[in-house]
Amino acid sequence: MNPIEAASVDLAALLEATSAMHDHLCPRQVLGVRMGLAGAAALGIAAPQDAKRLLAIVEADGCFCDGVSVATNCWVGRRTLRVEDFGKTAATFVDTATDAAVRVAPRADARVAAAEWAPEAADRWQAQLLGYQRMPVERLLVVRPVRLNVPSRVWVSQPGLRVACAACGEDILNARERRVNGKALCRACAGEAYYETVIAAE
Repeated sequence: MNPIEAASVDLAALLEATSAMHDHLCPRQVLGVRMGLAGAAALGIAAPQDAKRLLAIVEADGCFCDGVSVATNCWVGRRTLRVEDFGKTAATFVDTATDAAVRVAPRADARVAAAEWAPEAADRWQAQLLGYQRMPVERLLVVRPVRLNVPSRVWVSQPGLRVACAACGEDILNARERRVNGKALCRACAGEAYYETVIAAE
């Protein structure tokens, strides 16, 4: 275990905090906490962070994300957590001061191996819940350096950047507009909507 993770973090307290958010503790919450700690440690950032230096990009939604958030203090509302839904229990952690980044994911055999660390478990779910807490980080997780395809500053808040969509008139923040024929359009009006309007607004 990295010294930063070992010396400054109370795993049990973090698990209790994420458990309180869900009224229970599940294996993916444990993975989220362990992955958040490992990612921050690999970048030399103490976790949970006090500032907004660490950016977490999670590849699935759900309770796993809350584990990452509790461990790192990265939250959607603080613009330090992004969800890029690939349907994977994996996350990339970025030092926004340097753009150094690591991607953390469970080892392919972690679910099976968890039973070795929890011989008293009554079933596979219980084995994962206990095993993920006890397994050495190097046995549980794969931590790999990665390079972002875009600089992290593109994802982090850009104060003062605001433009109205030329089609619908709604505000677009943080340079998220699309330029089409010289006009600023929101992603929905540019053809990237995730919804379809059923009843026109009055």
